[in-house]
Amino acid sequence: MEITKGNVEHVAELARLEITEHEKDIFTEQLSNILDYVEMLNELDTKEVSPTSHVVPLVNVFREDEIKEVLKKDEALKNAPEKEDGYFKVPRVIE
Repeated sequence: MEITKGNVEHVAELARLEITEHEKDIFTEQLSNILDYVEMLNELDTKEVSPTSHVVPLVNVFREDEIKEVLKKDEALKNAPEKEDGYFKVPRVIE
């Protein structure tokens, strides 16, 4: 797929970006080069590669769950802008 100057102008307009004519030319060329490279990657035979394979083995880095003291209701509500009957009071969203 080839990127045209019109494509770049359209995306810039959607993103509310002001870009010069020179930048449009640069982005058109750069984006076309990226798509050309992706197209080359599409030509690779990946039949023997499992979809979830990784170059580096992944290890779970999550910490262990720890039981901690629960935050008291009064302390949780201490800095609330508005509260009512022991709960946070927020503007009504659904009518």
